[in-house]
Amino acid sequence: MAVYILRRLISTIAVMAMVGIFIFLLLRLAPGDPAAIIAGDTASSESVAGIRQQLGLNDPLPVQFAHWALGILGGNFGTSIFTGRPVLQLISQRLEPTASLAVSTLFFSVAFGVAFGILAAWRAGGLVDRLLTSFSALAFSVPVFVVGYFLVYWMAIKQSWLPVQGYVSVEESVSSWLVHLILPTLSLGLFYIAFIARITRTSVLEVLSEDYMRTAAAKGASPYALLFHHALKNAGVPILTVIAICFAYLISGVVITETVFNIPGVGRLVVDAINNRDYPIIQGVLILASGMYVLVNLAADLAYTLIDPRIRY
Repeated sequence: MAVYILRRLISTIAVMAMVGIFIFLLLRLAPGDPAAIIAGDTASSESVAGIRQQLGLNDPLPVQFAHWALGILGGNFGTSIFTGRPVLQLISQRLEPTASLAVSTLFFSVAFGVAFGILAAWRAGGLVDRLLTSFSALAFSVPVFVVGYFLVYWMAIKQSWLPVQGYVSVEESVSSWLVHLILPTLSLGLFYIAFIARITRTSVLEVLSEDYMRTAAAKGASPYALLFHHALKNAGVPILTVIAICFAYLISGVVITETVFNIPGVGRLVVDAINNRDYPIIQGVLILASGMYVLVNLAADLAYTLIDPRIRY
């Protein structure tokens, strides 16, 4: 087990190194002068030269990467071209809304997705199973922003049940914080509920058809024990895998949802950085998001051995 963990840690470091090289080269090897792209079409040659000096673009490429990588390892993600403030500071200020939305959506999706999937597998071919199939097809087909605008019109504008847009910090008011998260969580979570429910249904249904499940039923095991102690436990690896995949999808989905609901999170920060051609912010967000995704996958791989003791890599 210790050898496997060490191998996974080494591979994680190698993956992050490759991701870092790719993100670094996105700006440096793009067509045209990166400094001219950042400065804009109407910038003077002095402005372009100043940006080149600020970004260190006059140094050789290996030297530029070494400075950038050492800065990342030391917590220095560079300085915003547009605001002149440290990138890490800007990201940290926007982290709470994004983390709140991501965590609420993940818990909401996992709770309902796993429950619906188990119920559909237990009553395969029945009304609940057919309803889940129809809901999944609809949730997969409708974009997140369409669901968001529909919920805003129906629940916020027409019924006046919830606020239309915005975000309230949990430090200001817990109740307002929760209320402002309901609509974005619903609009973002419906897709993930359908995704998790379909995989859960398939995995549990496959386990229920195994011989040892029929043997347990013949020995008098209760339906609760069959479903939760035997079936769900043995179907846990695919379910855990799809939850990790949902986290990757969640990173891109949060950007769209924050724009729709005017949430001042990291997604809005990226959109503003793209509009302002603020490449240091884009690079900083990309490297942090990639690191989070790699760590979640590492945690999922390690959790496989706890769910299924037969797994020993």
